[in-house]
Amino acid sequence: MTSKCQPSDIPPQNLSAGTVMLDSNVSKSLQDSTEKSASCGFVSVFFPIIMMVTGMVGNSLAMLLVYNAYRRKENKRKKSFLLCIGSLALTDLFGQVLTTPIVISVYRADLTWERVDSSGSLCAFFGVCMTTFGLCPLFLASAMAIERALAITAPHWYSHYMKTSLTKQVLVIIWCLVLLFALLPVAGVGQYTLQWPGTWCFISTGDKDVTGNTFFATTFAALGVFSLLVTMSCNVVTIRALVARCKAKASSTQASKQWEKLTTETVIQLMGIMCVLLTCWSPLLILMLKMISTHTSSHHCKSAAVSLLPSQDLQMDCNFFLTAIRLASLNQILDPWVYLLLREILLRKFCQVASAVSRCSLEGQKETQSLDVLNKKPIQSDNVQKHSLNMENCNLNGGNEEQKVKNSDVWCAGVQDRLRNSKWILKWNRKCV
Repeated sequence: MTSKCQPSDIPPQNLSAGTVMLDSNVSKSLQDSTEKSASCGFVSVFFPIIMMVTGMVGNSLAMLLVYNAYRRKENKRKKSFLLCIGSLALTDLFGQVLTTPIVISVYRADLTWERVDSSGSLCAFFGVCMTTFGLCPLFLASAMAIERALAITAPHWYSHYMKTSLTKQVLVIIWCLVLLFALLPVAGVGQYTLQWPGTWCFISTGDKDVTGNTFFATTFAALGVFSLLVTMSCNVVTIRALVARCKAKASSTQASKQWEKLTTETVIQLMGIMCVLLTCWSPLLILMLKMISTHTSSHHCKSAAVSLLPSQDLQMDCNFFLTAIRLASLNQILDPWVYLLLREILLRKFCQVASAVSRCSLEGQKETQSLDVLNKKPIQSDNVQKHSLNMENCNLNGGNEEQKVKNSDVWCAGVQDRLRNSKWILKWNRKCV
């Protein structure tokens, strides 16, 4: 990935001029880098503003729907699921409300973090929020995936042991454990540093000299990957169980059709969840593991201009790291739509379109079959007419033959009568003589 927001390189002709010329060129290059970063399209304040507005709208709407549905539902299974959805929406909403205003303030300060946070404590707060509200949605998604898998594969155990109080306890444990993990840099294990282009703070992946920094960054990436694997595995198990049960109940009854429709909607939703999670979180986690192995960090891009040989690969990694963190933040916007809102809007539309397409294909097959039947009917009628004509000809020919036979019989009878008369005449003449 290339970007126009790269620090200005030091002109080659000034490299041999000595340290006196180097200081002035470095300060000038840093100033030019800041101006380019502020003016280019890759680093723009519109990204956080648009993401904050859309995220707040989606999560607030999801929380409102969950609250109304939770008050009406009497089924404990539905209440557990609604608690998980509401907790996820609340977590995403707080993550956007607590971090995005700081980013916008830094943009208004011409990308100068020191003008907003002179003491440096705001950077630690920002890092804690990024870590907490980054891992919490992942673990909540894993918890919901496990809950769905248990509900489908072990319904009796689920109905007996899975209660609303247990769901609340699991949610509180997830929040507390993730928050304690995010506070480790504050306690001295790991470090939160200002990341390029200077508008946000996150885990440092390149400072191996800091106590526990590599351990903290590696653990964050490993927990994220583990959460993704658990979610994917449980969703695959749920999809297989749903498809197997749908095939076992395949019939023409109304209940079977409703189960097939519900299975289709659920499978589409689970596939959407997996695609969103992989798209939003895989780039960030993979890039973090790469930067940890090479001991590089995004905040090194701010000092790339002071290097005599600035690395182009490092700048590309920094640009990609910024895009990856935006994709991870995009997950907070898409979560309420994927888990709740799209199920009521797009999934049913998709199923209606799919059923309409299947009906059109069936109707097309019926039309082709009817056309074949219609094409066969004239041929059959022609054959019938030919057969009837042949039968009539045969009947006519048969009638003529019968008439011939009758005529021959009459002729034979006349001959016989004549012979009898001739014999009688001969006998009479003999008597008379």
